Amino acid sequence: MSNTIPGLSRFPCGVLLAQHRIEDILLEEIHKCSTVEIHRNVEPTSIHMDSRKIHNHNAHAVTVELRKTAKGESEPVMSNGKKASTWQTGELRHAHVDQSETYNEKVRARYVIGCDGAHSWTRAQLGFCMEGEQTECAIHSAESGTIMIIPREDGLVRIYCQLSTLVISNEGRFDRSSITPDTILQAAQKIMKPYKLDYKHRDWWTVYQIGQRVGNHFSAEDRIFLAGDAIHTHSPKAGQGMNVSIQDTYNLGWKIAMVVKGLAKPSILKTYETERRGIAKELIAFDQEYSRLWSSRPKKDTQDQDGLSMVEFERAFVKQQLFSSGFGVHYTSSILTAKTSSTTTEAKACSQGETNSNEIDKPNINQHLATKTILGQRFPSFKVINHSDARSWHLAHWLPSDGLFHILLFAGDVSKPEQMNRIHTFAAEITARSHMLPLQRRQRSRKISRRRPSEERAAVARLLTIHSALRQAVEMHDFPPLLFPYDEELGYDYNCIFVDGESYYEGHGRAYEGYGIDAERGCLVLIRPDQHVAWIGELENVQGLEAFFARILVEA
Repeated sequence: MSNTIPGLSRFPCGVLLAQHRIEDILLEEIHKCSTVEIHRNVEPTSIHMDSRKIHNHNAHAVTVELRKTAKGESEPVMSNGKKASTWQTGELRHAHVDQSETYNEKVRARYVIGCDGAHSWTRAQLGFCMEGEQTECAIHSAESGTIMIIPREDGLVRIYCQLSTLVISNEGRFDRSSITPDTILQAAQKIMKPYKLDYKHRDWWTVYQIGQRVGNHFSAEDRIFLAGDAIHTHSPKAGQGMNVSIQDTYNLGWKIAMVVKGLAKPSILKTYETERRGIAKELIAFDQEYSRLWSSRPKKDTQDQDGLSMVEFERAFVKQQLFSSGFGVHYTSSILTAKTSSTTTEAKACSQGETNSNEIDKPNINQHLATKTILGQRFPSFKVINHSDARSWHLAHWLPSDGLFHILLFAGDVSKPEQMNRIHTFAAEITARSHMLPLQRRQRSRKISRRRPSEERAAVARLLTIHSALRQAVEMHDFPPLLFPYDEELGYDYNCIFVDGESYYEGHGRAYEGYGIDAERGCLVLIRPDQHVAWIGELENVQGLEAFFARILVEA
């Protein structure tokens, strides 16, 4: 049974998963896809950036000194000898360990990303600070407090409750050592009266102050970056902590990867802060509003002017789902997002000395070609059918997150000769520009591990075709070879041409309607590696597509 907004995702059911389970999934995928090793019980002791090398992005300008800690040292205790539930600067000391198990290591890196939480060591070393409010409790209430109860996996239940009797110091902090699980249970029991609350098993507990704050800087010289709670903090009520934090690094990861591979100019790294800072501020504003709603008294009747309307709460809940799914994220105009507006100062700064600023200043007037495919927003997914075998797929299935752009050729009604001629002209233009826009030659099956390393390093984009003609009216070989490529080892690629048509078993996906695209003429849509819409143009505007890539790619 679906429990999400219709059309929000190809996955109709939202699932609550504990953070450690998601981490296990990520670790498993890392093991499958790479030789990267995860090192535990390692702490940084110093970080230094060589100012002589920061502008040479091939240089390893950042040096980090690491200390391998002993096993018992990773479980800090409070200064009063009690086990700690959370880490807090100045309140912890290391447990007694055998120092012979430790060692130091020096690492030189091109880039460093600090994902080290709300009390970020990396942020402190850079001298950055958090700006905003820090409150005394997780959930606000005017009386005994408000409680939030969330069913979890394995029969567990998570409870958030306000501790309204804490003594706050002049520095705005409280004594964590004075709080025990019984303290929290008693507060929850008081809120739940006259109902009773108790438990036999406690899986985990913690206590913390909520700070609705955003960092004053997201990076230092585009060499050391901060992400997640290290750069924005908020309450747990909206369930956005891990979702938004993963989106931070999702936004940053593909950009760093393209620069490290020598494919993209380092200027694209500047868009990390301009894009994610705006989202962090929007999240904080939403979190403050969401906190107010959770703390408000519901309306008693239609005459109650002071109570909370459930319609208002429902709107906030919908917005919360948009944030969680990523569809609430709208990136502004930049060298990576050609929105229908004048280019921002950030885009001009990124392009300084690299391209004609007059070209960038021209507004993109092509949003009307795909009215429901919003520039800067995550690309939605609708069902299409494979032209070769009539199998129904969500289009997003064929847009894997593998660091490549996706050029989507919405070819229109190719059963008409004049439209098919436009497609052949487009293919010829793209082929003539292959030196500027290297394409992946074949869409690999996820089960096929055979790949050509040299080709993979060179490719920056993948090309897919979606047409609106009757499937029976057009043959695969009617399309130019660029759209239906042949490989001597693997044969033809049958997963590169799709139809917006009627499926035998699943109905009509109406993709063109969903994307707001003319089913007769079609258009071009460029999707970034993080699935956000980057550029829209006419089929004939290959020059515009080339200009977009020229601003961000390193010349071959």
